[in-house]
Amino acid sequence: MFETLSTQPPDKIIELMKFYADDPREGKIDLGVGVYKNPEGVTPVMRAIKAAEKRLWEEQTTKAYVGLVGDPAFNDAMVELVLGDAVTRAQVASAATPGGTGAVRQAFELARMARPDLRVFVSDPTWPNHLSILRHLKIETVPYRYFDSATCTVDFEGMREDLAAARPGDIVLLHGCCHNPTGANLTLPQWGQVVALLAETSATPMIDIAYQGFGDGLEADAAPTRLVASSCPETLIAASCSKNFGVYRERTGALMAVAQDTDRVAALQDNLAYLNRQNYSFPPDHGARAVTMVLTDPRLRADWEAELEEMRTGMLRLREQLAAELRARSGSDRFGFIAEHRGMFSRLGATPEQVQRLRDDHGVYMVGDSRMNIAGLNERTVPQLAEAIVKAGV
Repeated sequence: MFETLSTQPPDKIIELMKFYADDPREGKIDLGVGVYKNPEGVTPVMRAIKAAEKRLWEEQTTKAYVGLVGDPAFNDAMVELVLGDAVTRAQVASAATPGGTGAVRQAFELARMARPDLRVFVSDPTWPNHLSILRHLKIETVPYRYFDSATCTVDFEGMREDLAAARPGDIVLLHGCCHNPTGANLTLPQWGQVVALLAETSATPMIDIAYQGFGDGLEADAAPTRLVASSCPETLIAASCSKNFGVYRERTGALMAVAQDTDRVAALQDNLAYLNRQNYSFPPDHGARAVTMVLTDPRLRADWEAELEEMRTGMLRLREQLAAELRARSGSDRFGFIAEHRGMFSRLGATPEQVQRLRDDHGVYMVGDSRMNIAGLNERTVPQLAEAIVKAGV
């Protein structure tokens, strides 16, 4: 039977990681893989998470299953973190998932159960795994314009024109903050226009919020999601704890389904439990338990928020430094957008040939579409990168 299987195309980021690892040059720079790194190049265990894990080790007496949708305290804490008081808890069905990716997959599955003829409108570009999962599920995708490669800013008029073609039963997939891969984000007034457009088309929003706290702060980054959830009849939200809690390998995430009509929430909650049962039964608990401790213990939460803010402002300083170094070396402000983007990523606007030159001639590794991970830099490597970008003719 297995003779019918063919090899799958390699994941470009995983492939890039191997190329980087095999490069013997000193001074090489890894801007490809999407994980946060501190100035020493380490993805640290956050202080509050380490303290929570220590307490968990001391206090936990069983590894028995928790429940099909995870620990209720985790779901409550995540709903509060993402949605605040934008909606009532009674309006939200929620389930723990294996990371944000698990939440995305379950959201698509839920939407397809509700609408077998589902179409999903996806920003051009978007996180590649969005498209990979949709293709695997054989769900029709419709791209909408999002990024203007000439200005490296949001093509909002193009986005509006394309989303106007959505219809009832369609999903519009939106990045809650820190757009991946571009780093270019909508303003809050623009989000208001998107909400109005969703009302006109009766399409359902789905928000992937993987970087809350990495852009303009926890509350500011959640504001667009809260606006959408409080304004639209129904909203799907896939939330990840990988970045803002640093628990990448613990696979900690949550899927939330918001309904203004509370009569629909019981059925939504039941279907979230059903989907978890079909795909992996019980979601991972270790990371979720640590996150819950951090969010519900005032001392741990304050320390977590302080460290998260250090990470956020550190990335902002790197952005400002890189924009200034490029301005000095290029004699122009054409790279000023780097300081305006938010989150871990920016799309540089380089051609695939220029990206290849950066790798071959300067040991700078970024994804072929010129997405670079700002958190892969430090104060020492920023001038090195700026020099390489200019020499590569970007």
